[in-house]
Amino acid sequence: MTCAACVRRVEKRLAELADVHATVNLATGIARVTHPRETGAEDLVRQVESAGYPATAVGGEPAPKETPTEGLAERHRLAVTAVLSLPVIALSMVPAWQFTHWQWLCFVLAAPVVVWSAHPFHAAAVRGLRHSSASMDTLVSLGVTASFLWSAYALFFGGAGEPGMRMPFSFLPSASDGVAHIYLEAAVAVPLFVLLGRALERRAKAGTGAALRALAGLAPAEVTLRAADGTERTAPLAELAVGQVFVVRPGERVAGDGVVVHGRSALDTSLMTGESKPVEVAPGSPVLGGAVNSGGTVRVRATAVGSETQLARIARLVADAQAGKARVQRVADRVAGGFVPAVLAVAVTVLGFWTGAGADPQAALTAAVAVLVVACPCALGLATPTALLAATGRGARLGVLISGPRALEALRRIDTVVLDKTGTLTTGRMTVARCVVREGGIGEAEVLRLAAAAEKPSEHPLGRALVAHATRGGEDLPEAEEFTAVPGRGVTARVEGRKVEVCAASAVAGLPAELTEAVSRAEAGALTPVLIVVDGRPEAVAGIGDAVRGGAYRAVDRLRRLGIRPVLATGDVPGTARAVAAGLRIEEVHARLTPEDKARLVAGLRARGRRVAVVGDGVNDTIALASADLGIAMGSGTDAAIGAADITLVRRDLAALADAAALARRTLATIRANLVWAFAYNALLIPTAATGRLNPMVAAAAMSLSSLLVVLNSLRLRAWTPVPPRPHRNGPRSIG
Repeated sequence: MTCAACVRRVEKRLAELADVHATVNLATGIARVTHPRETGAEDLVRQVESAGYPATAVGGEPAPKETPTEGLAERHRLAVTAVLSLPVIALSMVPAWQFTHWQWLCFVLAAPVVVWSAHPFHAAAVRGLRHSSASMDTLVSLGVTASFLWSAYALFFGGAGEPGMRMPFSFLPSASDGVAHIYLEAAVAVPLFVLLGRALERRAKAGTGAALRALAGLAPAEVTLRAADGTERTAPLAELAVGQVFVVRPGERVAGDGVVVHGRSALDTSLMTGESKPVEVAPGSPVLGGAVNSGGTVRVRATAVGSETQLARIARLVADAQAGKARVQRVADRVAGGFVPAVLAVAVTVLGFWTGAGADPQAALTAAVAVLVVACPCALGLATPTALLAATGRGARLGVLISGPRALEALRRIDTVVLDKTGTLTTGRMTVARCVVREGGIGEAEVLRLAAAAEKPSEHPLGRALVAHATRGGEDLPEAEEFTAVPGRGVTARVEGRKVEVCAASAVAGLPAELTEAVSRAEAGALTPVLIVVDGRPEAVAGIGDAVRGGAYRAVDRLRRLGIRPVLATGDVPGTARAVAAGLRIEEVHARLTPEDKARLVAGLRARGRRVAVVGDGVNDTIALASADLGIAMGSGTDAAIGAADITLVRRDLAALADAAALARRTLATIRANLVWAFAYNALLIPTAATGRLNPMVAAAAMSLSSLLVVLNSLRLRAWTPVPPRPHRNGPRSIG
């Protein structure tokens, strides 16, 4: 499939079967079909093939495959076409450059363009002819073929190949010079511009399906199975079955959902839950496939494998959501069903009219060719992708990555934004936020230095936060001796002859009043209190947590002034969520949400008539990102979240969201202007060509000018500068 017209044709052909409903995803090339039991996959395949498209039945949830070779071949085709076409266009359009026998050089250069470069258009036109349908490819193929064949006739039999012959501009139906004119510039310009438009469009859509590929990459390829007799062996992931015990060593990913049966560890579930705090697991604790083991070795009994894991369910939900929203259709494609047959009918009518009116056959044929050439959809094809290319380039420099026109259209109407906490409003990294020491103790700097030295051999995220804090100035830490890690409690070590213990605050009773108060304040402030004990005496409480991003306060306030209501949705505990929301003045808070809960929250908001955007960074956000009116991912997030989103904010400042909204409005205005010009061009010049007042050379020049104007208008976006929005009672419509 090459365009939305192909998508509609496949869907329509599948719908001809009884009780069959199909949704075709152009980006992934996958059709999701609901059909009765008596209709088999082979029936569906035959039905698609009857529409002229090869098809294969697939099972499961296949991730879209990248096809770099195909992209490379198409880029080579465009490059070769440009090298061959530009001299032909230059010689044909600039008489001063013409020399003896220049026509034959142009013919030699144009032949491979017409045959090889335009082959995709010819093939699509022939396929459509076999199935009684027409598309934009049909116009391109007919225009190129007619221009080239007439030029060949003019060169060999019409006197156009005589030495020194110049091809002047002349209007039809008269042919008083008695020389048949050549239109090789039209034969090469049409495929050149259309190939360029498709290349730009492909670049704008690059990365489609990245979410599913990223999700598929979270599952390990192999798993270590443990038999009842204690022997272990490495096997492909497909061999893991429910009830089997598998081993997860430090640094490995959990192969499937299950329950820990032996060992203790800390699991990094940030890719699955979006939360940076490690999850302590012990016998009886549930684990999710895709989590990374950052502690000791554990054994897990599988409770769900393969397509039944939560990771696989997320992948299915993301794929379903994308299938319903990835049907971005250009205006040119939407009207192709009626536009192409109409142009063909006009061309045939023009040929018949001039022939019947007694005009010279060359004049009649040339007028018909002019209609086909002038109606070629170069400007229509370039209207959207060139604006997108310029906008995405400018947005990238502003820290905003935009996926396509659907995202731009949706962003203009957003009135509610659902914000994830970790990695979106917060940094996503554990840091030491505060430290309270015992009165008369050894001092904050010294106690943190000893604690960091004791934690240096540890891989626990809380310990790494202490080490990073103590060494942020480049200081060296002393070596720890007699290091011992107790899962679920903490670590002990001997540092410079002193026994240092870093543990959970609840592990020691009878703390001094100031440390007890520090523990309470840390918990109230969404921090994890860590107790530091030196030589058996509690010395300090360090509050470790995920700090709020520096620009989050300003960004949320700016969104609120724009009339966009912020909503906090997180998988974290209510206390932490409320603490962060209070600091940012966010009134609506939802905590302890699973990925499915977030999707239901988005669905509920949309059911109440809200236009919802979701901002997130983790795998747990991908379902909500894909099912919202607009998905916005933080650039520091996971590949799955970025792939599922419509917009990615590379800047760590959420204020980039407002810049994105302003750029969206300007880009949409540019696209509309391009489309208005492209349609006005066709509405004006097709009748002109039909009356015989426009020869194919002028038609090709007009077509080139139309495309050039569209490109230049789009390139204005490269100089666009965001203007800070002012509060407006109409909310998001005041952006930009």
